[in-house]
Amino acid sequence: MKSLKEILYKTGITKVIGTTEIEINSICFDSRNLKPNDLFIAVIGTQTDGHNYIEKAINNGAIAIVCEILPEKIVEGITYVEVENSSFALGIIASNYFSNPSSKLKLIGVTGTNGKTTIVTLLFQLFRSLGYSVGLLSTIQNKIDDKEISATHTTPDAIQINKLMKDMVSEGCEFCFMEVSSHAINQNRIAGLEFAGGIFTNITHDHLDYHSTFDEYIRVKKKFFDDLPSSAFALLNVDDKNGKIMLQNTKAKKYTYSLKELANFKCKIIENQFEGLQLNINGTDIWFKLIGEFNAYNLLAIYATANLLCENESEILTILSNIDSAEGRFEFVKSKSGIIAIVDYAHTPDALKNVLNTINAIRTMNEKLITVVGAGGDRDSKKRPLMAQIVSEKSDKIILTSDNPRSENPEEIIDKMKKGVEPQNSRKVLSIINRKEAIKTACALAQPKDIILVAGKGHEKYQEIKGVKHPFDDKEILMEILLDKNFNN
Repeated sequence: MKSLKEILYKTGITKVIGTTEIEINSICFDSRNLKPNDLFIAVIGTQTDGHNYIEKAINNGAIAIVCEILPEKIVEGITYVEVENSSFALGIIASNYFSNPSSKLKLIGVTGTNGKTTIVTLLFQLFRSLGYSVGLLSTIQNKIDDKEISATHTTPDAIQINKLMKDMVSEGCEFCFMEVSSHAINQNRIAGLEFAGGIFTNITHDHLDYHSTFDEYIRVKKKFFDDLPSSAFALLNVDDKNGKIMLQNTKAKKYTYSLKELANFKCKIIENQFEGLQLNINGTDIWFKLIGEFNAYNLLAIYATANLLCENESEILTILSNIDSAEGRFEFVKSKSGIIAIVDYAHTPDALKNVLNTINAIRTMNEKLITVVGAGGDRDSKKRPLMAQIVSEKSDKIILTSDNPRSENPEEIIDKMKKGVEPQNSRKVLSIINRKEAIKTACALAQPKDIILVAGKGHEKYQEIKGVKHPFDDKEILMEILLDKNFNN
């Protein structure tokens, strides 16, 4: 238990009714999960407003309420704390309640449209190999050393984050590597966290269903760097045209990485093949298992981060050269006849362009490139035609299919995608709503040495349709087909 006075420190209080000299059992922003003597924080969310549940929270046992707007009915014996912003206060309260665990870790946050998962996952693997106890917060999974905790969002809520970090501290972790999404920044899920460093990968067209405009998306990402302390470092991909904006107002120490410009950390691609990459990083030639220019950026960011955290340069590069890619990021399945199938999470125009450019830069052009792709329902619909345009220009055959249609009609999603296909590329396009059938068709169309890209879902093990998550794994389906002994016989 913690005293209410203690956990309200730095929350931006504007008014208090009642006493803060009380003991709080736990903290909660969902009235359904409350227990006696809990603190309820009324957060204004995108779907619901916690202020509408204050009375229910009190009935369920809450002894204190944090809110932006005090209710008309004040219940005797209940403490009410009015704050400027309840979602911000939630982050601070969560951090205070769990004894500010982020201050006891070297917490590194990675933000940007693409590359976040690969960078945090490989940093986790690298620092584990260097002998450290390490925590990971990512889209794919949350981990404390070898212990796995399932992930439901790119960034969990503020209470979950601080609980996980408290567990990391208890388990002896020295580092934590964390994906920082624009949603998490905007919703104050990272408020109260003390970062030792921040990494910016790139920023492209994404999440405009949530942020409304690209300028707003940039502003939200920039806030992460604006809030970094002077003791932290800010590492920027200087090749991104919007990147320099990120560091304009940061108090953190500024560092850059680049494949094309002058920077603190430089990299040059020597060879780029399906077997891997040969890079020259700050004057050292080394071979990596990862593939493509986008992974050259990821590897350089990882190298730079480890360098800034004072690790040995040769040891960093040696370990990185033996590390495999993150799950669902350019993963291979290869048939006996030589068909190469690639599973990748690419679900934005820029990510698709990166993956397709990588494949086209490596292939001989004597083989066909068949791409299976869809677009998520209830998400930014403006990117759908652009995704189809990019894929139809850079593939020999494309099969438009379902991704996670969610509440939308998958046929309507595909129709919106088709609008981006130029007339001269329309003959390349097939539409197959059932994703499994689309993958089967791609395999049936492929000849020996052809390349299949199945894009959009990557590591996901489900397909969300009408509010239900059905088991679905792109890689597993490809393996069933391509590794069948009768395939291509």
